[in-house]
Amino acid sequence: MTSRRNFLTGAASMVGAAAVTKAGAATLPEAAVAPGAATVPPPPPPNGRPFNPVVTLNGWSLPWRMKDGVKEFHLVAEPVVREIAPGMKANLWGYNGQSPGPTIEVVEGDRVRIFVTNKLPEATSIHWHGQFLPNGMDGVAGLNQPAIAPGKTYVYEFVARYAGTFMYHPHADEMAQMGMGMMGFWVTHPKDPRQHAVDRDFVFLLNAYDIAPGSYTPNVNEMLDFNIWTINSRAFPGTDPMVVRKDDKVRIRIGNLTMTNHPFHIHGHRFEVTGTDGGWIPPAARWPEVTVDLGVGQMRAIEFIADAPGDWAFHCHKSHHTMNAMGHDVPNLIGVDHRGVARKINDLVPGYMVMGEKGGSMGTMRMPLPENTLPMMDGAGPFGPIEMGGMFTMIKVREGLVRGDYRDPGWYQHPAGTVAREWTGTLPEPVRAQGAAAAPGEPVATVKRGGGHGGH
Repeated sequence: MTSRRNFLTGAASMVGAAAVTKAGAATLPEAAVAPGAATVPPPPPPNGRPFNPVVTLNGWSLPWRMKDGVKEFHLVAEPVVREIAPGMKANLWGYNGQSPGPTIEVVEGDRVRIFVTNKLPEATSIHWHGQFLPNGMDGVAGLNQPAIAPGKTYVYEFVARYAGTFMYHPHADEMAQMGMGMMGFWVTHPKDPRQHAVDRDFVFLLNAYDIAPGSYTPNVNEMLDFNIWTINSRAFPGTDPMVVRKDDKVRIRIGNLTMTNHPFHIHGHRFEVTGTDGGWIPPAARWPEVTVDLGVGQMRAIEFIADAPGDWAFHCHKSHHTMNAMGHDVPNLIGVDHRGVARKINDLVPGYMVMGEKGGSMGTMRMPLPENTLPMMDGAGPFGPIEMGGMFTMIKVREGLVRGDYRDPGWYQHPAGTVAREWTGTLPEPVRAQGAAAAPGEPVATVKRGGGHGGH
């Protein structure tokens, strides 16, 4: 006979889906699903201990129910269709209808019970990244528990011991399952809501996909050459802005579950790095930054005072991570005059477009693309093309917003005289030092390509 003590302290326990009666199914909390990819600001906690909820960018927080003093959640691992940005959808795997799955929010000291139902075609598990819990609840398939077979439901139960910023993701067939988008955010709030309190608290995960032009399903065997870089499985211009009131204290928590690091950079402000997935950094040990680098599997919390009104960029500073559908096979044609070749190609392929000889700008051109493929650079602002993609969003700082109002306020209306403008006056003749480089437009050198590396 299995006692409740053995049930909770052993390996994550299984409830066979085929053996669950209608009465037994009623004991599980509802598996909530949120449609669409818009940011859903959470309501105040309906029960349990109070906390200040976070806002998941292009996502939502998972509802729970209280049962005998335990906070119960229900996650369903399943295939999902995620809109990466308008014009592109991807066949992914996720939780409760989305990738990433919903954010789980609890309070320090809560006993948490999470039912996990597997609707994938293969076995899975969930690792609670950064949590301190019984070994049998850690979620490494084969090491700490049997893998959750398709059609089965397991239950995890532990106490959320420490406040902080965490994640959840599979520890079974990780290359495929995380490569298909299986991950989610976890926030454990402090017992005292006044501790670490901010006015607006945003969370999101970084993920990346290799989706060939015209395709819908990621190549999960890719190791380094990803071409779709996303914030919560959304690429700009599909990412929502983070809307804040002027002089709000703002926190942004970021987790990195890609296969490379990401230096995230803020415009118009500076922040302090205040937390990691290991815990909060004591105030005396914090440091000012405008860029924070997130290694693989790491989380960072940054905080700043939004004292500068405007529409400020917030993005990964690796240039190719703010572009879509990139690849290594695109040659650099800057400075190459191929008009003659283009005329000949147009005889065979009407509508062929010359691109690359004057740079890579695509903001003013619209060429035919394969089905379900995003432009490399996209998005339009009040002054023209923004020419960004991938891991790019905006922080929109406005005066007079109501607390809890996260609606997009539109483009910033700049005060007179505060926008860079064209100079129409006279320009002095340039003065060059003796022996300076050639004038603009003159070739500097002739480079012969080919020959391999045999002479090295």
